[in-house]
Amino acid sequence: MKSLKKQRRIQVIIVAAVALVLATGLIGYAMRDGINFFRAPTQILAEPPAPNEVFRIGGLVAEGSLKRGQGEVIRFEVTDGGATIPVSFKGVLPDLFAENQGMVGTGSYVDGEFVATEILAKHDETYMPKEVIDALKDQGVYQEPEGS
Repeated sequence: MKSLKKQRRIQVIIVAAVALVLATGLIGYAMRDGINFFRAPTQILAEPPAPNEVFRIGGLVAEGSLKRGQGEVIRFEVTDGGATIPVSFKGVLPDLFAENQGMVGTGSYVDGEFVATEILAKHDETYMPKEVIDALKDQGVYQEPEGS
């Protein structure tokens, strides 16, 4: 009788372990498109991502790089002080989007250009996303805002 109980316990533990592994795999599979990793321009040039990989890029909009009026596509460059990546975006830019300001874009890197599907800009004159600040600090070009 004891061996039957022991055998049943082992079966329950095995079924529970298989169910846990299966559930973890299904959650990972479902989230694969929802996870967007952040990269700075220097990281993108060092290790270019696959063209079908969706990720976030952040940095400062390079001065003099914003080109509007060429059809619906807006082109500019984003820099972290160490590298510069050309960006193209089809859509309406946020009102606070400007040169020498922080931005984060979501999209993919195709043929040496970041094709953005979404652009986020700073919220006010002092806000900058944490990832962008960290990337700029790594390059040694980050300056604390005045009055902080």
